[in-house]
Amino acid sequence: MATTGHRSDGPLAGVRVVELAGIGPGPFAAMLLADLGADVVRVDRPGGPGLGIDPAYDLTNRNKRSVLVDLKVEGGAARVLDLVQRADVLIEGYRPGVAERLGVGPGVCLERNPRLVYGRMTGWGQDGPLADRAGHDVAYIALTGTLSMIGAPGEPPTVPANLVGDYAGGSLYLVVGVLAALQHARTPGGTGQVVDAAVVDGAAHLATMIHGMLAAGSWQDRRGSNLLDGGCPFYGCYETSDGGYMAVGPLEARFYERFAALLGLGEVAAARDDLTRWPQLRTAVAERFSTRTRAEWTEVFEGTDACVAPVLSLREAPGHPHLAARATFVEHGGLTQPAPAPRFSATPSGVRRPPARPGADTDEVAADWDVPGLRTTGTGPAG
Repeated sequence: MATTGHRSDGPLAGVRVVELAGIGPGPFAAMLLADLGADVVRVDRPGGPGLGIDPAYDLTNRNKRSVLVDLKVEGGAARVLDLVQRADVLIEGYRPGVAERLGVGPGVCLERNPRLVYGRMTGWGQDGPLADRAGHDVAYIALTGTLSMIGAPGEPPTVPANLVGDYAGGSLYLVVGVLAALQHARTPGGTGQVVDAAVVDGAAHLATMIHGMLAAGSWQDRRGSNLLDGGCPFYGCYETSDGGYMAVGPLEARFYERFAALLGLGEVAAARDDLTRWPQLRTAVAERFSTRTRAEWTEVFEGTDACVAPVLSLREAPGHPHLAARATFVEHGGLTQPAPAPRFSATPSGVRRPPARPGADTDEVAADWDVPGLRTTGTGPAG
């Protein structure tokens, strides 16, 4: 294991990660590794990644340090390779072939450090007809069939922000792959290797259970017609009298009975087991929820097993008593943000550093990683 003077906590303390700056799932994956205690050094390029987000608020760069290297100038690749030689993991999110052209592809990196885990994050993957094409989350999940499941029948599919593709299908699969490859690299006879994480692969994999249900005839291949996609009247969201929403999900019979009693459904509750009466049940549930405010219904269902919860906004969520009690959100440097997850009993993690400013940590990293040549790239934050 590489050692580092950069102090951190968490189960990945002592693991060194080089992140070649990009946008989307790559930075989020590197943030997760940093949250878990890895020493993540982000290699930023002059001018930034191009999205125009103020680095002070880019929470995906928390718990990291940043150095500034221009890979397009002479000596830039050599400086990155000096970091690679001392690293356990590298993460890049370029289109296929770009890292190779810049002189930091897997071939030269693994030659310099045979035990390196080289994590590649793309939308389409490293090969296939679309590998060289531009794309974003919505297109990736569209082709996998995942997007087709989300939304109301007779309406366009609902775009689930960039959570299903970029982060669930991309970042999380990259992290799983990197950790598995890191374990292999550290076993007797193990070596480094390339991890090809593609959003299309991960997004398709997320729907494994649905494909099984489809094959068994228990899932219809059309939106809003199934148990878990809003087709079921007791699994979805309903508007309250004040324009708020309540999320409903009492799938099991005993939970449904409690839900029906508290909502006051009466005899129509029996329609649960008769699909032909589901439209009637949906209308009755909607009418009942429309009679009270979100706060009033929250109080009705509070502390019960009816599986009902208020739909909170991003700003409301940190103040919910349960999330507050668990410290699901934390404040660091004046920014309220989701706490690192999951949790560990012996090696707790946390938010240690604010979002890294491009180039601000060059001297510190050069000293900690013993890469004196980094200092010649310039120091201090860019922009």
